[in-house]
Amino acid sequence: MTIRVVLADDQALLRSAFRVLVDSEPDMEVVGEAADGAAVVDVVRATLPDVVLMDIRMPGTDGLAATRAITADPALSGVHVVMLTTFEVDEYVVRSLRAGASGFLGKGAEPEELLGAIRLAAAGEALLSPAATKGLITTFLAQGGSWEAGQEDAGRHGERLAALTVREREVLVQVAGGHSNDEIAGRLAVSPLTVKTHVNRAMAKLGARDRAQLVVIAYESGLVRPRTD
Repeated sequence: MTIRVVLADDQALLRSAFRVLVDSEPDMEVVGEAADGAAVVDVVRATLPDVVLMDIRMPGTDGLAATRAITADPALSGVHVVMLTTFEVDEYVVRSLRAGASGFLGKGAEPEELLGAIRLAAAGEALLSPAATKGLITTFLAQGGSWEAGQEDAGRHGERLAALTVREREVLVQVAGGHSNDEIAGRLAVSPLTVKTHVNRAMAKLGARDRAQLVVIAYESGLVRPRTD
């Protein structure tokens, strides 16, 4: 099955480079491009891609607003957004995760990293390293950052957490700790398949689009708190 990709970046040269890279892969194709956030939402609705490579800073409607629009549309539930950023520790990246982005990738990433992120996103897996996502969140909060979540969001997540089984909560804590399914299986003395089942059930109960969103919810609800040392 061919992975359908949309490119969103205000730099035409960079979009061209990404297009050549993506189209060179036998299992991928670029189905649309956009230079600003408003345009990319229209392109995504028209093409229904599997993955959007989204520049976080664009003129007019930025990548953050575009991501919110995409992830809030039930008709686009199968679309995964990978944020591209020049700065790997950036409050806007954290906000993008809260808005529904599946993860982030630095613009200086190697081609194989970019292609790997696209494939993981399309497969619905942890499209970026859970440790990297967790590290970003922890660093941002430790520096005094804020989720801008408020009591309403925390309470909503708290109610959903109550629906999890004890084992699902244990697995969620491990996911937020940046551990892979294999690592969690070893820690909890279960099979990786069992871990995957618990992760999928937790995602369904918490309304999470993917693993990165589980990390966000774990922190936002207070189930897991970042270390500040």
